[in-house]
Amino acid sequence: MLLALKLALVPAFLAALTVAARVWGPSVAGWLAGLPVVAGPIMLLLALERGPAFAAQASAASIAALAASEAFNFAYAWSCRRYAWPLALCAGMAGWGGIALLLTHLPAGLVWAVAAACVAVAISQSGLPRITGHVPATRLGLGDLAWRMLAGALLSVAVTTLSASMGATWSGLLSVFPLLGIVLAVSAQRAHGADFVALLMRGMVIGRGAFAAFFAVTATMLPHYSVLFSFACASAASGAVQGATRRMLGAKRPARTPQRELAEQPQAD
Repeated sequence: MLLALKLALVPAFLAALTVAARVWGPSVAGWLAGLPVVAGPIMLLLALERGPAFAAQASAASIAALAASEAFNFAYAWSCRRYAWPLALCAGMAGWGGIALLLTHLPAGLVWAVAAACVAVAISQSGLPRITGHVPATRLGLGDLAWRMLAGALLSVAVTTLSASMGATWSGLLSVFPLLGIVLAVSAQRAHGADFVALLMRGMVIGRGAFAAFFAVTATMLPHYSVLFSFACASAASGAVQGATRRMLGAKRPARTPQRELAEQPQAD
């Protein structure tokens, strides 16, 4: 059931993010990627199959895992400015793996998890490459979109297979494995360039708030309330935070065409 859910959700969400990047730009696509569209339903199944206590502990680990995801984004965003995607991907995975191993030694509890996530988000917010000006997106063909969806599905199989036999900590960490980040970063670098990747990663930083809000609510409520009520409250909190962070993206700059530039030139008297 868990595998089937990932195989349905991940490719579909990747397709939606691809369309969002084309229509609204990479920052909005990254912001939308922060929603717990994939990890949220997976955690719901874990709560139903392995119990609320297990899911509450895994939820706290999921918040801490944002630090590992930000390590991937940070390493990839800087590496891809000098290297092709295979080396950039290796750097990103090294960053994720190193921080994930450190997180397994983090004291249990929601406070420590939130602290780790906040530190990582602050570092990314201040340290990711800053891009000024408009970064156009090239039009992707159906073949490129199919590749993204297939890569997302294959990664889902690998991560689900690993997490099935893990405890709550690693289940939480792997539920936030950067599936979307890997596929989006690699395909964005190949199709649009390093500046597009940097804007995508900065949008993800803004979207982390909604993700953290969702799992903070489930980690707090699951030990005391029913599973469905806890997840309903978590969804409401995530949506509220996502709406509140929308203005942080800034207005999308319209593409400048030759006709637009001509129209904006001052007219002679």
